[in-house]
Amino acid sequence: MLDRYARQLIDTPLNAIGRQIASMGGTANGVTLAGLALGLVAAALIAFGATGWGLVFLLLSRIADGLDGAVARATEKTDFGGYLDIACDFLFYGAIPFAFVVMDPSANAIAGAFLLLSFYFNGSSFLGFAILAEKHDIETTAQGQKSLYYSNGLLEGTETIGFFVLLCLFPLYFAPLAWIFGTLCFATAILRIYGAQKTFTD
Repeated sequence: MLDRYARQLIDTPLNAIGRQIASMGGTANGVTLAGLALGLVAAALIAFGATGWGLVFLLLSRIADGLDGAVARATEKTDFGGYLDIACDFLFYGAIPFAFVVMDPSANAIAGAFLLLSFYFNGSSFLGFAILAEKHDIETTAQGQKSLYYSNGLLEGTETIGFFVLLCLFPLYFAPLAWIFGTLCFATAILRIYGAQKTFTD
C-alpha cells in the first residue's frame, strides 16, 4: 500500500548511488547477494537475542535490496536478476520471523508459524498474479521498474520492513504483533485473489 509513495522518496538517491556502484564495476546480482548475506546476519543476531544489532544489519540489507535494481538500471536488467532478487527476498522475509522463533521458541513458536503460513499464502498469491499478468501482457511501474509484475496490496514491502523494525525494537511483543500482521497478510492475499478474478476472468 505504501510502496509507491516510498519509491517517490528513495528512487532518486538510490539511482545515483547505483550509478556509482556500476561505475566501479559492481553488478546488480552481486548487490542482491550482499543484501541477502546482510539479512541472514541480521537473522542470526536476532536468534541470539541481539535485536539491536540485528536491526542495523536488517536495514543495511534492505538498502542493498533497493540498490540492486538501481545498479541494474544503470547497467543491464536481466530476467535472471529479477528472479534472483525475488528468491533472495523471500528467503530474507522468512528468515527474520524464524529468527524470533529460535530466540524464544516457548513464547514465539505458534505465532511465528502462523506468520510464516501467512507469508507463504501471500507470497503465492503475489507470484501467481505476476505469472498471469505476464501472460496477459499487463504491466505496471507503480512500485518502480521491476522484472515481474508487482501487484499492489494492503501489505507490501514497505509495511513488512516497518513490521520487522517494530519486532526488533519490541521483541517481547513478537507474538501479538505476529498474529496481527499475519492476519493482515491473509487479508492481502484474499483481496489479491479477488482482484485476479476480476482481472483475469474471461
